[in-house]
Amino acid sequence: MYKNLIAALFAFALFSGPTLAAQGDTKRQGDAKGQPSTSPLKVGFVYVTPRLPSGWVHQHELGRLAMEDKLNKNGRKVQTVFAENVAEGADAERVIRDMAQQGVGLIFTPSFGYMEPTLKVAAEFPNVKFESITGYKTATNVSAANARYYEGRFLAGIAAGRVSKTGIAGYVAGFPIPEVIQGINAFALGMRSVNPKAEVKLIWLNNWFDPAREREAAMTLMNQKADVLAFHTASEAVMVAAQERGKLAIAYHSDMRHIAPQAQLLSVTHHWGDYYSQRAEQVINGTWQSGNVWGGVRDKMVKVGDFGPKLPMRVQNELMRLQRAIGRGSLQPFAGPILDNQDQVILVRGQSLSDKEILNMNFLVQGVQGQLP
Repeated sequence: MYKNLIAALFAFALFSGPTLAAQGDTKRQGDAKGQPSTSPLKVGFVYVTPRLPSGWVHQHELGRLAMEDKLNKNGRKVQTVFAENVAEGADAERVIRDMAQQGVGLIFTPSFGYMEPTLKVAAEFPNVKFESITGYKTATNVSAANARYYEGRFLAGIAAGRVSKTGIAGYVAGFPIPEVIQGINAFALGMRSVNPKAEVKLIWLNNWFDPAREREAAMTLMNQKADVLAFHTASEAVMVAAQERGKLAIAYHSDMRHIAPQAQLLSVTHHWGDYYSQRAEQVINGTWQSGNVWGGVRDKMVKVGDFGPKLPMRVQNELMRLQRAIGRGSLQPFAGPILDNQDQVILVRGQSLSDKEILNMNFLVQGVQGQLP
């Protein structure tokens, strides 16, 4: 199923009309004598949506700025360019190739649908380093990195289970790729760990960024008695809808209290500044190597926090304690017993899913009302 799904995702264009912004066009290259240049490393970023005040792209933009700040404190080591609102597929390939042709030495492509275009362009530019963020395929000059978002989702589910009066949560999801499925399941497992009868009602959008449809889905779920909402899409629409209806919601990607001050229970955020800085330094120092990183709470790539006023302090303290336990490895979100939503046994008590099994997740757990397309 996933092979067909992934192929469809690559062909699906989310946006059109990418824009490019840069701070100069200096190339990092050797001088006439073959000595290393003192010119800053040019680092490129390709963004799937516009740069917004919060959300997926916002977190990567914060990572870009953090990298600049860290590496340019004692002399200018890096210079960045970025393209925003770039559709997955042919547009992404064109933009990535254009960056490589302009002398960008390190290119970050943070969207799942950028993986294949990144690999294609990388084969044409063996001296350029590429970082496929949320991708899983690598090459000699292509590395992959992602975060264990599901760890934060599990904790968010516990919060939802503690405060929900109806025992029903709503979940607005983009595409049914393993990363999204992991989050849905972890959220449901967390919620049912404190309320075994809790239910999670699921709506698929087959789109990452469609504020109107995200809002419509949120309204539908609230009409179905969901009093806590979660989402895996790129806008603030679900948070805004919850704020308007007096319901509660889990902010994803970013802290969204600025638009949902009463609705936000907490946020599940991901952080890229340290990783981006480390990888750029490795290119500069000549130590960069292809690899595959999957960081989480322990690596400070995923965090739960930014608590809203309606999450009791006792629950806040509970979440912080459990977050530390996940960081130590003493708490595993995907620990048995686990049943799927067809009541089939996935895992028995005393067992935990391996990373390989989590990365290839293709089922929904008990308590999730919905199905995989």
